[in-house]
Amino acid sequence: MHYRNKTPSEYIYRGLYLYFSGLSLRRTSQRLSYFIKRNHVTIWNWIQKYHPRRISTRSKRISEFIVDETMLKVGSEYISLWIAIDAKSKEILALSISKERNMLVAERFMSDLIKGHGRCPVSTDGGTWYSMACKFLKLKHHLHSPLEKSLIERTMQYIKDRTECFDDYFPCKLKNCKLKHVRNWMNLFVHYHNREIKNA
Repeated sequence: MHYRNKTPSEYIYRGLYLYFSGLSLRRTSQRLSYFIKRNHVTIWNWIQKYHPRRISTRSKRISEFIVDETMLKVGSEYISLWIAIDAKSKEILALSISKERNMLVAERFMSDLIKGHGRCPVSTDGGTWYSMACKFLKLKHHLHSPLEKSLIERTMQYIKDRTECFDDYFPCKLKNCKLKHVRNWMNLFVHYHNREIKNA
């Protein structure tokens, strides 16, 4: 009888940590080989199967949501990435992806923010969908200050850099893809990003 060679969880977490610290899948495989031999495809599968808990942040009160969105290419199509961060801790409070970019999507995204963190003022780049969504949700809204703009842009760029690496290795080739693999990757990224900030 054939038995699968199951990887101990401690090595899976170590591999995930190395990858989300900035290494490519192949480099992660090489570093992990000091402890256990696993190729880059196996590490990719760990990323897809791992389901971290919901985005968690520090228990202290959030004074403001810094919100923005950007376009990401997944396979042959573009999707919208929505993100909210805390100005003080720089932790990611919420992250979502969608195939549309409009007031309804913005309203749904910010409604989830309210459920998780209460009602706070919202800082954005001035996109019309934000002002409409904030008005509907009765949230105070203002444009990014230079500091807020710098914080959100740095976070966005870091995510985009890591996402490009992710999709260059394993581009999505499915027709009418539901983007589940991208959501899994994003949730795992946020989990490690926030943990690193807390431990800094």
